[in-house]
Amino acid sequence: MPGAGPNGAHKVNGDHYIRKDFSVDEVLEDLTTTEKISLVSGIDFWHTASVPRLGIPSLRTSDGPNGVRGTKFFDGVPAACLPCGTGLAATWDVDLIQRGGALQGKEAIAKGASVLLGPTTNMQRSPLGGRGFESFSEDPVLAGNMSAATVKGIQSTGVAATIKHFACNDLEDKRLSSNSILTERALREIYLMPFQIAQRDAKPLCFMTAYNLINGTHASENLKLLQHILRDEWDFDGLVMSDWFGVYSTSEAIKAGLDLEMPGPTYIRGGQIDIALRCGKLLIHQLDARVRNVLNLVKRVLPLGIPENAPERTIDSPETASLLREIGSNGLVMMKNENKLLPFSKQKSTAVIGPNGAFAAYCGGGSAALPAYYTVTPYDGVRAKVPSAEYELGCPAWKRLPLLSNVAKTESGKPGMSMKFYLDPPSIKGRELIDQLRIRDTNILLSDYENPRVKTDLFWCDIDGKYTPDETGEYEFSCSVAGTAQVFVDGKLVVDNLTRQSPGDSFFGIGTVEELGSIQLEANKEYDIHVEFGTMPTLTYKKDGVTAFGAGGIRLGCFRKVCLKTEIERAIALASEVDQVIICTGLNGDWESEGYDRPHMDLPPGSDDLIEAVLKANPNTAIVVQSGTPVTMPWRDQAPAIIQAWYGGNETGNAIADVVFGDVNPSGKLPLSFPTRNEDNPAFLNYISDDNRVLYGEDVFVGYRFYDKTKSTPSFPFGHGLSYTTFALSDLTLKDSDDAITLTLSVKNTGSLPGAEVVQAYVSARNPSIARPVKELKGFTKAFLQPGESKTVEIAFEKKYATSFYAEGRAAWQSEKGAYDVRVGTSSASLPLEAEFEVAKTSWWKGV
Repeated sequence: MPGAGPNGAHKVNGDHYIRKDFSVDEVLEDLTTTEKISLVSGIDFWHTASVPRLGIPSLRTSDGPNGVRGTKFFDGVPAACLPCGTGLAATWDVDLIQRGGALQGKEAIAKGASVLLGPTTNMQRSPLGGRGFESFSEDPVLAGNMSAATVKGIQSTGVAATIKHFACNDLEDKRLSSNSILTERALREIYLMPFQIAQRDAKPLCFMTAYNLINGTHASENLKLLQHILRDEWDFDGLVMSDWFGVYSTSEAIKAGLDLEMPGPTYIRGGQIDIALRCGKLLIHQLDARVRNVLNLVKRVLPLGIPENAPERTIDSPETASLLREIGSNGLVMMKNENKLLPFSKQKSTAVIGPNGAFAAYCGGGSAALPAYYTVTPYDGVRAKVPSAEYELGCPAWKRLPLLSNVAKTESGKPGMSMKFYLDPPSIKGRELIDQLRIRDTNILLSDYENPRVKTDLFWCDIDGKYTPDETGEYEFSCSVAGTAQVFVDGKLVVDNLTRQSPGDSFFGIGTVEELGSIQLEANKEYDIHVEFGTMPTLTYKKDGVTAFGAGGIRLGCFRKVCLKTEIERAIALASEVDQVIICTGLNGDWESEGYDRPHMDLPPGSDDLIEAVLKANPNTAIVVQSGTPVTMPWRDQAPAIIQAWYGGNETGNAIADVVFGDVNPSGKLPLSFPTRNEDNPAFLNYISDDNRVLYGEDVFVGYRFYDKTKSTPSFPFGHGLSYTTFALSDLTLKDSDDAITLTLSVKNTGSLPGAEVVQAYVSARNPSIARPVKELKGFTKAFLQPGESKTVEIAFEKKYATSFYAEGRAAWQSEKGAYDVRVGTSSASLPLEAEFEVAKTSWWKGV
């Protein structure tokens, strides 16, 4: 081995030492001020700074909440994609979610990352939140337990989990400047509680701050949030990093407790810290506190042995696929099944109809998106069980046209297109080609594109491919861009997103609307597709309140021009010819994404018409809805069977088919209430950044707490989910100790199939001194039983958590004297078993 370095380090390259271990105090003392300043900011989009002379390596971070993308939005290494957050929480299975977290940790190591940017632990105030699919639940106890399980799984591999976004980051509208105004009680009981539970039970090594303000102060410079609550009350001793580009001050953020600014190179620290130190706005011990936490994180992940700039690799395996399929199928929620329509028979003629049928809606958009090892469409999953199954589109329910890369080929006939990079625009004759790649995906984000010849975010690209349509007709091409672009078909300009541009919601909210153009094409004729693209600095407008990610991006789409009436007629004809129909409808990553919120709760145009028409044509129709958050269902009463399938990751289609055909008995439960209309949800009047102000007028009455209090009935209640078998709960007993409540009861499978039931326990204060929810979830467990089998199950929870509200006057939690009722059942609306206990004396507490 090359020569030894300080403190047991070994020399790996010249004078560059990588330590096996080190004393944080000694290194802190050895660091120069310049080195200290470098350590509290990233060096690029994903990496922290190193100190080579002292053997302190750079760390790699990676998104995200449902899979590990690696270091590239653009042309990245494929990965395992788990179901979205709501799909994970719908399992109500902490052991399974912990196994999923461990898979993410292993995937992170394969991608050379020692810090994983997840889980997302924000609350779902409204069905319209653009990133609602990333989070777990409307309930803080369920969200907290799912977060803790994920963190435990990730960190069991040695990888650091980063719980995010701390806090109140629950809408995308003006997310950098929106001020979340809420009571201290709502902040503590609803929005901080899942983070508090995760800190108590799993101790994440990292927290990530939110973009927004909380009661007038940005989260990244919020002393109360980062120091007084997180560190002082909860005893957090890890690292706090910013969300990407979510730092808005230098001295204030450092003093408040923000350790690491991401990404790099720094735009708010660096030289600004040096100035602040020289003028006394910042003292060296305040900087040292931040550096110490960075060094502590480096020390904690050193045992992983991940080298700097590690190559990214895949670890796709049958075991990975099996786990993803198990998680996906266990999170599907059978919301309705009249007359036992499901499961369908594999021996009967079957049709798959709907826009999500032949499209794998496997994840939402934004930071959660990643290139999957593979994806399985619902139609693929069904055909694996019923090879003769047929398909019809039914309606064009996409927000943006399907990707051009789905149908385009390169000059050599490979799937995808060719992308050429230049430092000069197309108008320059003889410009030099500096890079060329084959791209498999025409949703291109260049925020992390690297090339030694590219020194700024300004450059140009040509994208070329071939397309041969299957049928003659009019075809639409589309382009949305964070930059400028034009699309040519056989030399004819079809889409102009250069000379006229309209602000839209693409590319995290900075990009244009999707510009469309159409052209008549002939079947079986090959056409040349040519795109001229200029990067972000060429964008012709400025949009405030959104984050611009580097060089921007471009999204190219193509599909034959669709007539809704014709598509529905074709769907009706097919439905009339078969024994059973599966309608695959819902949303996708274009509708639900970081950067913007949904404008309404409805399915895409044409979807409801399609569903109603097919239901009339064939009553043996099951509706499978894919969305991360609730959608309206005006056909709910007519549909005999409804399954909520979320975004299911790599194994989306197989998981759906497993449940529809009964190979897996559904056991998922809703992690959030499904209102009938958006107007019914508790945040309806307040879910907007109105003049940069978001008023949390529903206070603590989020989700089912609101429906209980107002005695209103949602379409489907929190915790609801059906099975192909039946269960009976009995013999509830309650053990009351000084610190804990332990519930014991019997669960029996009274049906003919193996299955699982989620037992839920809610607590109510009988005579509270303040307005409290009618009941609140405090514990749950999932029991797997064979037909006829009985099991005794136990649900235990801390007494102080079960009984306390946050007393603002005392700035503490108050466990109030009096009687408490416990109700146990299988959803928030079905709680047949009851018990009670007493709190003898009012007490107050802080911390976890």
